Amino acid sequence: MSASLILLLSACVFLAIGVPVAFALGLSTVTALLLGSHYPLLVLLKETFTGIDSFPLMAVPFFILAAELMSGGSLTEVLLRFASQFVGHRRGGLGYTNVVGLTFFSGISGSALADAAGPGAMMIRMMDKAGYDRAYAAALTASTAIVGPIIPPSIIMIIYALADENVSVGALFMAGMLPGLLIAVAMAVVNWRVSTQRNYRGDDERTHWQQMLSTSVKAMPALLLPVLILGGMRAGWFTPTEASVVAVFYALVCGKFVYRTLEWRMLPDILARSALLTASVLIIIGMSASFAWVLTVEGLPQKLAEWMVAQQFSPFTFLLAVNVFLLLFGIFIEPLPGVMVLAPVLAPVAMKLGIDPVHFAMVMIYNLTLGMVTPPVGGLLFVTSNVAKVPMGPLVRELRPFLCAHGVVLLLLTFVPALSTWLPHQLGFK
Repeated sequence: MSASLILLLSACVFLAIGVPVAFALGLSTVTALLLGSHYPLLVLLKETFTGIDSFPLMAVPFFILAAELMSGGSLTEVLLRFASQFVGHRRGGLGYTNVVGLTFFSGISGSALADAAGPGAMMIRMMDKAGYDRAYAAALTASTAIVGPIIPPSIIMIIYALADENVSVGALFMAGMLPGLLIAVAMAVVNWRVSTQRNYRGDDERTHWQQMLSTSVKAMPALLLPVLILGGMRAGWFTPTEASVVAVFYALVCGKFVYRTLEWRMLPDILARSALLTASVLIIIGMSASFAWVLTVEGLPQKLAEWMVAQQFSPFTFLLAVNVFLLLFGIFIEPLPGVMVLAPVLAPVAMKLGIDPVHFAMVMIYNLTLGMVTPPVGGLLFVTSNVAKVPMGPLVRELRPFLCAHGVVLLLLTFVPALSTWLPHQLGFK
């Protein structure tokens, strides 16, 4: 039996019995090395270390730390008040506030789980007090948190750029802007429909213009962080990795001296949380790298590419097949290892079929991220179910219209490449 077949079968077995994803990938690599190849076990250690020994990857811990610093500096409350003043008075106003607030916060956190556990949890409590069904509030939060990895800065995009040398971090960051906004609009449309059916009312009074001005001015430093990151990269002032360091210092200054809610005594806890989250991400990346190395050495990506080219698939047919495969794959595995394992396999095939690498990257990232809200394994479902204290059954039932909306956005993103490629091409990213 070939090493690649042993690798895939053992990974399925370990995942099926509930082994955490990172260790399932590592154990399946060990099994393949022992039973199906002549390579020593030292390969696992070497490739795991090589997978995280990357300068661009240094951006991950700094972006995580920047998000923690901004959250510690009362950023969540500021952004939610800013969003609420524009849409809170409308029918379903708190639902719109949820969508707009999470969209703003996604430009800082880069993580769907952070969006759901932070501002998402706060919005669920507010919607529950206002008379919204708690399961609906949780479903709206989980569905909207998907924009976290899509709107830059995005940890998954950094990982994808490491796995596919044909795209850059800057190009992916820019490519995520329009799809992320389109997802937010789709979630707002669903909220409008449900709020109309259930008569979810907004605030009785509009916010006075003087208060709106005051709230907007207070929120401006937080809103400028994504602008600073993207603008600085576009102007050539710093690389994505250097941008992550700038983001940390900017977040520290905002929290301590602008909002004055970040205390020095809070820093040890913030650093500890950032270190734990970074460690979990890097373990997954390292194990995924060794897993992907076995597949590459066995020639599976090349064989798959040759087979698909021989079948003379059209780009349309290939993208349709990839969508189905990734949606099923994403149900059982997290986006980060999914990108590390599948990008080296599928991206070369897409390249040979003439599909723009940036376009394919966005299709793949969105597909795998959707797995986080797809039952029965989606990580976002468990987070929102936990913070909202809602059983999984009612939550999944409320998810149905949101999943339909995500399906429409995915089809648009798949078959309208300009949604992903227009902005990076206009701004000169290759």
